[in-house]
Amino acid sequence: MTADTETPLNDIVDATATAVAADPAQALVVFRAAGTPEGTVGSAIRLGKHTVRVDEPPALGGADTAPNPVEVYLSSLIACQVVTYRFWAQQLGIAVDDLSVDAEGDLDVRGFFGLDDGVRPGFRSVRVTVRVSGPEPAERYEELQRAVDAHCPVLDLTTGRTPVQTTLVTS
Repeated sequence: MTADTETPLNDIVDATATAVAADPAQALVVFRAAGTPEGTVGSAIRLGKHTVRVDEPPALGGADTAPNPVEVYLSSLIACQVVTYRFWAQQLGIAVDDLSVDAEGDLDVRGFFGLDDGVRPGFRSVRVTVRVSGPEPAERYEELQRAVDAHCPVLDLTTGRTPVQTTLVTS
């Protein structure tokens, strides 16, 4: 997994930069998802040509047939960290021999169940552990981490404020 400054990922960045320079509207991308109920508390989420199934463990009313929503969030954060590390390693010319990412979060279910309105329904905290190895000095991997922390979209969704507008349509 060694980084090389002449890579397909850098080619993607270069092509995107060229397209955006010619037309800034090319920088805007819309991602879509749609879901329907499945089972007691599960759901099937359509993401383009893919379907992701989500469920809850029995303690939360599900059959544990799929990861629950907060596990899906953690997997999204991990996946985004992995791809962002790979893009930025190549962009910065940092060699990476091995990379792995783990994440865990603390959730107090009193918020979700409405047992205590003073408790957030989401994670109280999330811990991400990135293991990276390669021939570079530690300072280069710290530079890589700073770049990833500054550019990872799913990390930004967690640490920044993203306006969300919900529209209810009834029939």
